[in-house]
Amino acid sequence: MPDFRLHCFAQSGNANKVALMLNLAGLDWEPVPVQFFAGATRDPAWRAEVNPMGEAPVLEHDGRRLSQSGVILTYLARRSGKFGPANEDEELEILRWILFDNHKYTSYFATHRFMFSLAGKPADPAVLGFMRARTETALGIVEQHLAGRSFIVAERPTIADLSLAGYMFYPTEETGFDLSVSHPNIDAWRQRIAAMPGFKPPYELMPAAQPAS
Repeated sequence: MPDFRLHCFAQSGNANKVALMLNLAGLDWEPVPVQFFAGATRDPAWRAEVNPMGEAPVLEHDGRRLSQSGVILTYLARRSGKFGPANEDEELEILRWILFDNHKYTSYFATHRFMFSLAGKPADPAVLGFMRARTETALGIVEQHLAGRSFIVAERPTIADLSLAGYMFYPTEETGFDLSVSHPNIDAWRQRIAAMPGFKPPYELMPAAQPAS
């Protein structure tokens, strides 16, 4: 049995953050498919057995069951010795960007994407427009931060990069954002991540959940 088991589905950028980390770090892992659109994470039995918060990803390792992508990334960096901080200043800066990612960058981008293409019904134009504006603001912060630098915290990739990159590799028709045109610094940054040994896009890393019809 692989050392790490990841409860995940390919449409989840949060799961993709962890799957990327596992693959880029060269760790022995396997995906455990989660049928999100069929309501798996809302099932009381799944919550009792896997994650009472009702969310994926969930990582199983060494008798632990961990949830929340930022926690999992921190755990994997400590266990693998890869993509972690070199000192306390970097540790705090990584944490700062992961919190920003979870609260705004991923939160807005993922919600807009879900409403735009995955919800299975047309979105309210006003609500979608509101979420797009919030997403563009968050993207703009990262775009400006990446001007003249290769990665988020240091001149090497860290788990801050993997956290922020979770939703950056889905197709334009799914996200509604052509980052190669609108955000050149983000696009160059994600290309640097995609060039790393072990990189795969989310639909190659994990099994896809059956989408809503």
